[in-house]
Amino acid sequence: MEVLSVIVIAVILVVAATALAPKLGVAAPLVLVVFGAAAALLPWVPEVPIDSEWILAGLLPPLLYATAASTPLMEFRRDFGTISIFSVLLVFASAAVIGGIMTLLVPGLNFALGVALGAIIAPTDAVATSIVRKAGASSRIVTVLEGEAMLNDASALVLLRSAVAASATALSFWEVAGDFLYAVVVAVLIGLVVGALNLFVRARLKGESLSVALSLVIPYVAYLPAEHLHASGLVAAVVAGLIYSNGAAKRVAPEIRITEASVWQTVELLLESAIFLLMGMQVVSQFEGQHWASVSGTFWQALWIGVVCATAIIAIRTLFVAVSLWQLSRRTKASPEVLAKLRTLQDRLDAHQPTGNDYHEQRLDKMRTSISRRVADLDYLAEEHFGWKEGFVLVAAGMRGAITLAAAQTLPYSTHQRTLLVTIAFIVATGTLVVQGGLLPWIIKRLGVAEHDAKGTAQIRMEIWGELVDASYQLLNSPALKRSDGTPYSPTVLAITRDRIENAKRFSDLDREQSFEARGEIRELRVRLLDAERQELLRIRNQGHYPSELLNLVLQEIDVEQYGAELSASEDSDS
Repeated sequence: MEVLSVIVIAVILVVAATALAPKLGVAAPLVLVVFGAAAALLPWVPEVPIDSEWILAGLLPPLLYATAASTPLMEFRRDFGTISIFSVLLVFASAAVIGGIMTLLVPGLNFALGVALGAIIAPTDAVATSIVRKAGASSRIVTVLEGEAMLNDASALVLLRSAVAASATALSFWEVAGDFLYAVVVAVLIGLVVGALNLFVRARLKGESLSVALSLVIPYVAYLPAEHLHASGLVAAVVAGLIYSNGAAKRVAPEIRITEASVWQTVELLLESAIFLLMGMQVVSQFEGQHWASVSGTFWQALWIGVVCATAIIAIRTLFVAVSLWQLSRRTKASPEVLAKLRTLQDRLDAHQPTGNDYHEQRLDKMRTSISRRVADLDYLAEEHFGWKEGFVLVAAGMRGAITLAAAQTLPYSTHQRTLLVTIAFIVATGTLVVQGGLLPWIIKRLGVAEHDAKGTAQIRMEIWGELVDASYQLLNSPALKRSDGTPYSPTVLAITRDRIENAKRFSDLDREQSFEARGEIRELRVRLLDAERQELLRIRNQGHYPSELLNLVLQEIDVEQYGAELSASEDSDS
């Protein structure tokens, strides 16, 4: 009953913190950390022992999978170079520097254990980046930070494992590099297989409940075999999520994706919040015990060493961000010349006359697609340019969190100065989360690095819809257009459909100001009409003239359409 009571109280605290945070102007994770610490101080609240496996193997796989499954793959690919530098090179550099600092500050601590602590506090946290997203940072900043947080776990945990082993027996640099390469390659292969099987099975599985239920275990299906083979289970879960992100719209039915999105939003909320609650409770339990003082020194020693380590990793991150921005700036300056050459090549391909050779035409189409994608990449990087303001946010957003806390607990109990190392990790994690996480929303607002204005976003949407309408026209006017049984569509249906497309075309031809205002007006009217339809349907249902099953299906259709309209309105207001 105690466990059940803790779960019920935890869910209530999650709801309360999430609802209260916007009114306080504070990120919800910070409120949850405070709630967790306050709950731990209450005498009637039982102590909750936390096994690191609960977080590393229980909570993080679904969270990282969900993040990857919702990550825009195109933007992820465009910034993969920057993400790779942050998630691998930055982790290794941070661990090496912390290793050197610890050998200087803690007498008798060997370099390998110092590197182990560096590996623990080096990775940023995927959960902590939710603060950045909710603070309204631009989508490119969020993509880079989430990509880094998804992938730096592998490098950090593999390095931690090697460093702990090296503290007992000597390991060469090549052994560590080989271990890391093996862990990543095997994890990627497993993630690819699981991701492909996930899409294959769910494309054929009937029913939203079955499909969504299966989605809940996919992260563990990727995680468990990877860990069994001593690879990175978290990377396997991330890759499986990215594969799903790329293929879901094509392979999985819309009603399943709508239901799945709703379920996973709840799952993410509870899991993220559970980590922060546990974090607050563990901070209290860590500092309540007095036995560690006689073994590893005083709390103040751990505190000032933690401050030094936190300052060092921020400084190293600043250096890496500065170098990355310099490289990106060089690429941006070279973009106009490259764009000019690509557009010239595009014009030549467009002017090419068909030869009748299918193989040759297919190759030309692939070239057109490749060049068009490259042009779009350069346009995106130029428009979403990273300057010093974005760099400042990237540095400030490098918070530590659940990974650091969980990884610290994996240190063997026989580790020299273990309690001091664990305490330092707690100080760095909580300190960066509270200080940087507390200041981040104010920094983002002050620097003005939020998303584009709503009217600009609406105009882009209208351009997209214009292209979709053109595709509808092409199909509607195609002689090959037939019903599923091979018969032609009736003239009445074709006429009605053409009228609807004509209305959509006229709507997309409006200028920016008109389209933005018209969209809002049409949505408002449509929601009013849908609400009237729903009220009438409920009246009809009470009369009992129609089968309830059919009435429920119609009600679901109304609900889905209204959900889409309200979601579109919400996105416009948040843009």
